Amino acid sequence: MLLHELAGIGRDPDGGVTRFAWTRDDAELREWFSARARAAGLDVEVDGNGNLWAWAGGDLPGRAFVVGSHLDSVASGGEWDGPLGVAGALAAVEQLRASGWQPQQPFALAVFADEEGGRFGVACLGSRLLTGAMTPDRALSLRDDDGTTLAEAMTSAGFDPARVGADPRRLAGIRAFVELHVEQGRMLLPGGARGLAGAGAPLGVASEIWPHGRWRLDLTGRADHAGTTALADRDDPVLSLARAIVAVRETAEELDVLATVGRVRVHPGAVNAIASRASLWIDARGAEPERVRALVARIEERSAAAAVEESWTAVTRFDRALTADVSAVIDGDVPVLPSGAGHDAGVLALAGVPTAMMFVRNPTGVSHAPDERAEESDAAAGVRALAELIRRQTA
Repeated sequence: MLLHELAGIGRDPDGGVTRFAWTRDDAELREWFSARARAAGLDVEVDGNGNLWAWAGGDLPGRAFVVGSHLDSVASGGEWDGPLGVAGALAAVEQLRASGWQPQQPFALAVFADEEGGRFGVACLGSRLLTGAMTPDRALSLRDDDGTTLAEAMTSAGFDPARVGADPRRLAGIRAFVELHVEQGRMLLPGGARGLAGAGAPLGVASEIWPHGRWRLDLTGRADHAGTTALADRDDPVLSLARAIVAVRETAEELDVLATVGRVRVHPGAVNAIASRASLWIDARGAEPERVRALVARIEERSAAAAVEESWTAVTRFDRALTADVSAVIDGDVPVLPSGAGHDAGVLALAGVPTAMMFVRNPTGVSHAPDERAEESDAAAGVRALAELIRRQTA
């Protein structure tokens, strides 16, 4: 499918892809999408937050049915998370055009900017800014590991940071939103099956997104020489960092939630020097928000340091009627499963937009890594279902 046309963009030596927002790779992805969308007869525009919109029947009365996803990735991530929803939607539009489709209601394909937060640390920036879930001041002041602010990165990429912010008129013009996405993990289904592979189903629908958040824990010590400072005289924040990481795992097991430390930073980072400070980032998720927040509170107590909340998303339940519409275009029994991962669809749902998600089976269960994948036949089934959904929703 069209997804293979992106294979060479941001390719890593380990086989994954790194496609951060507002980089040359991001620009190449945007150019690819715009060209493909125009070839499919769609009118392309970019909003003030850098989100791409490709329209059919944009001048028709009424509010739009919108599908889409994102094109950026985490560092050394997989090829399917995000791009499947974009390339799949383009393929669905191409199938519809070939059958003579002419929408009677507005339709748009959206590509949201910086969904993964791989560069600036906050996920779903494009949709959060669109909906007003994040303020422009906070977003534009975010910095990447090189110290570049989002404002500077957008300027370098040719975008005007002064246009960033909530877009209530555009948001109000969305009647419903559906995101096609590769399955992530093997979530437990009613009856005991784990994921779509366990259920023997190529496609499924989402019931909800678990509450989830990201926190930063800053630990301080005293800088000194590695070769001349006695162990008893050291105040080494890296030891506190190590203890906190172990505490995150132990506490997650105690509370039955998912918690991960996937990023740390040590300053100054010299091999022959005791650090002056160290930071770690906690990603915590679970079915119950109280347990997720309890984990953070326990880590703060054990570390004697306050955690800085960088993002939080409450439990997000998808629209039942729209989810039923999605299920109706899928052949066979349709498993319903929760998602432990955040999505732009979830941000829109919390903003009041009727939203649903369709999952394509991931036989490995692996995501955010090179082994993430879907079978071509399953992806094709997702495209066919999405095309039929678009046809029905725009009739």
